[in-house]
Amino acid sequence: MQCFNRRQWIGGATATAVALWASRAVHAAAAGAASYRVLVTNEHSGTLSVIDGATKSVVATIPLGKRPRGLKASPDGKLLYVALSGSPIAGPGVDESTLPPADKGADGIGIVDLTSLKLLRVLRGVSDPEQLAVGRDGRHLYVASEDTGRGVVLNASDGSVVTSVEVGDEPEGVSLSPDGRFVYITSEEDHKVTVIDTATNSVVAAIEVGQRPRFTEFSDDGRIAYVSGENDGTITVIDTATHRKLRSLKLTGELARPVGMVVSHDGKLLYTVTGRGQKLLALNPETGAVVSSVDVGPRPWGVALSPDGKTLYTANGSSNDVSVVDAQSFSVTSRIAVGGSPWGLIIV
Repeated sequence: MQCFNRRQWIGGATATAVALWASRAVHAAAAGAASYRVLVTNEHSGTLSVIDGATKSVVATIPLGKRPRGLKASPDGKLLYVALSGSPIAGPGVDESTLPPADKGADGIGIVDLTSLKLLRVLRGVSDPEQLAVGRDGRHLYVASEDTGRGVVLNASDGSVVTSVEVGDEPEGVSLSPDGRFVYITSEEDHKVTVIDTATNSVVAAIEVGQRPRFTEFSDDGRIAYVSGENDGTITVIDTATHRKLRSLKLTGELARPVGMVVSHDGKLLYTVTGRGQKLLALNPETGAVVSSVDVGPRPWGVALSPDGKTLYTANGSSNDVSVVDAQSFSVTSRIAVGGSPWGLIIV
């Protein structure tokens, strides 16, 4: 099985190579349009829901462990890595002294076989992981350790710690650039993105972004990174060649709080869900203007786009379901019941 990887780096390629890449991408998207799966982590129920893209129905539910959140597939599409945490659920500003103690034995990275749809094992060695990325060669995992403020690099085969670097308090979003050269990690408390060079596993840049940054999303060509700032309703636009901020898009409207994002395959639209705002927005990526808006359900968090670009999926944390949105009409066509508090979702 091949994992749907819509991002391929083309910087520095010849015109012929770019044309060949584009042709292959079109054929791959057409072939995979009706044969993909949507994978959803359910934070409260500790499970993974597997949705068939053709029938829009749940075909498997896999027990994972405590608080599954971030998830990424291996480059070959054979394995799924899921961040599991034994730390108690707490919103921003909560007095941590009132919370139950963390179950550190539950922390780890679950590995799911995407052929048998079974949990193979859990890698230990990272505290309170929230999101993660998989290196392009599949050898390393890059993990946000939320309670230690560090980005931890793990050996994907045995979970041994390669190194760790400071990335700011409460790191969350972890995204690999399409060329595989850099990992972007957001810090909720320090309102910045730390950029790690995957060749040296060292910090090469720190970029100031919006308040409480959540996710980083790259354009298909890898030239632009978008970082959602939940608390101030902004999306920071970054030039990935220089790791410099280009501009900040300010969303307007009540509870326009961007969290999960995805870019349309042609780069003309930036989709974002708004959490407590209950909406999925299609934005002009240059100006931040809202092109389309639809109410998808309470507390949408994760969002994904089908390989053919025709369908969007949102994980609605408070209604325990996934909304299916037609990208052309921008309307909800169905809602799929999943587990308790769906958090993240990807398409493979």
